Amino acid sequence: MREATPIDGGGLRARLGRGATAVRMAWRSSPATASLWIGVLAVAAATPIAMAWVGKAIVDAVVAADVELALTWVLVEMMLAALMMTASRGGSMLRALLGVRLGLAVNLEILRKTQTLELRDFQDPEFYDQLTRARREAGHRPLAVASELLGLASATLTFVGFAALLFSYSAAAVLLLLVAAIPAALAEVRFSRAAFDLRNRRATDARLLGYLEYVLASDEHAKEVMMLGLAPTLLERYEGVSEKLWVEERALALRRMRWVALLSQLGTLSFYGCYAYIAVQAASGALGLGDMTMYAFAFRQGQGSFQGILMAVGGLYEHDLYMSNLLSFLAISRGQAPLMLAAAPEREESGIRFEGVGFRYPDQSVFALRNIDLQIARGETVALVGHNGAGKSTFIKLLAGLYEPTEGRILLDGRDLRTLPREELRRRLAVVFQDFNQYQLSARENVGFGDPARVEDEGRIAAAVANGGATEVVAGLPAGIHTQLGRWFQGGVELSGGEWQRISLARAFMREDADVLILDEPTAALDIDAEGEVFSRVRALARGRTLLLISHRFANVRMADRIVVLEASGVAESGSHEALMAADGLYAAMFRKQARGYALS
Repeated sequence: MREATPIDGGGLRARLGRGATAVRMAWRSSPATASLWIGVLAVAAATPIAMAWVGKAIVDAVVAADVELALTWVLVEMMLAALMMTASRGGSMLRALLGVRLGLAVNLEILRKTQTLELRDFQDPEFYDQLTRARREAGHRPLAVASELLGLASATLTFVGFAALLFSYSAAAVLLLLVAAIPAALAEVRFSRAAFDLRNRRATDARLLGYLEYVLASDEHAKEVMMLGLAPTLLERYEGVSEKLWVEERALALRRMRWVALLSQLGTLSFYGCYAYIAVQAASGALGLGDMTMYAFAFRQGQGSFQGILMAVGGLYEHDLYMSNLLSFLAISRGQAPLMLAAAPEREESGIRFEGVGFRYPDQSVFALRNIDLQIARGETVALVGHNGAGKSTFIKLLAGLYEPTEGRILLDGRDLRTLPREELRRRLAVVFQDFNQYQLSARENVGFGDPARVEDEGRIAAAVANGGATEVVAGLPAGIHTQLGRWFQGGVELSGGEWQRISLARAFMREDADVLILDEPTAALDIDAEGEVFSRVRALARGRTLLLISHRFANVRMADRIVVLEASGVAESGSHEALMAADGLYAAMFRKQARGYALS
């Protein structure tokens, strides 16, 4: 089971911690770019202070009729302006570059995290909401937090410089400007929280839109959508959900704009009040023209810097809320389930043993599988049969360690599967699932992925292709084993269902070190004769290994050493084909019913 940190803003310490994490993420993604960006921001912060002082010097030189000095200061101001423009553009470019690098790095972290979780996590809607939130923030939130922190430092540096100039003139005016900027900043913080809450609530709707997009625009669903005429219905559903999201977003944006725009006028009124006071003093001769120019500029820039500080704080608050989504997902941990029969000693034995195994899906009251007591000897071939819903695929996933039993335990050579490292367990298993993957990659990769460590081993791949019965399939491809499969990418070749199944069988045979071979409906797309040929080859190649196979076609399971009839309530029957037919029980009834169907066809 997984455990996740709850999504909550937390206190100041938690926020500072997330801010520091964002800065570390940005730095680790590209130290050189990050350091250049910081340097450029420092230059951009200091330049306006220098320009204010130079502006005063220009006016003073003009008043003193010193042409040479005035031109000199104009030249200095021009260089400062050029420096500030270069710093501004350079900062934007470096921020964009760092954003691309950081987005890729964080997405990689998310993908790595998904590989540490359990199969049941991927079947949990709450998990998908968390994943949607995390991926939504991955591309820009860490950079936004780092950018706001650096922007806050830059604005603070600029403000401190201007405040030092202004306090010598009028401390009261400085305090007035500061206080007037606070209401708008508080409004921004409030609406930032409202926007965060709104978008978190809409994670499920956002996933629904993504799913509808996939159904309407993917080759997997295209033929059925066309034949059933589903497009109008699905488009109407998409339009309805998207319109709901738009209405909610617009209403919040309009409220935010009204309040922030209204409260921002307080800052404007306070600035022009101070400006008018400076102008009156200059007109009455109490203030020199150069001082008036410098103070007016300093008031304007100082107020802008302080508003920048408040906006950065508000932005940090908003981005920090979203960062908590990302960091909560990355903090998910997989709890260790207790051993249900921990007191029972492990045996010195070989093979597979199910002891009182039951499994219930999360939030379900009914067991998908229960009371499973079964032993499979090393090297034995066992066919697993039963009605749909009897739990055959669940049985396979439990044996593969993809699920952990809700009750009971599974032993492999006397060791509880829950005590085995997952890497060790999966090295010993080769599995073909009923819903096997069709990778939109080359045929060589589709086969070689059966043993990723040998994906470049051409000899091993050729042997696996032959063992899986895919030699003719590969030989018929335009570029042989190097042919791109599927239609997602240029030059791809689509295979039939039966051809894909032979490729998936070849993938299973890549894992030559595996001593347990599991085939879950591996030949459903093949005709009964081709299936019989595949099963015969598989049994011959699996000699010495434990072979467990599931098939709905009873005519071909007779080759198994033992047939196990599975029901959700437990093992109904077990024995050879002949013994089960002689017993005239459930297996015999299902076999005869299927045989009559073949005879009629």
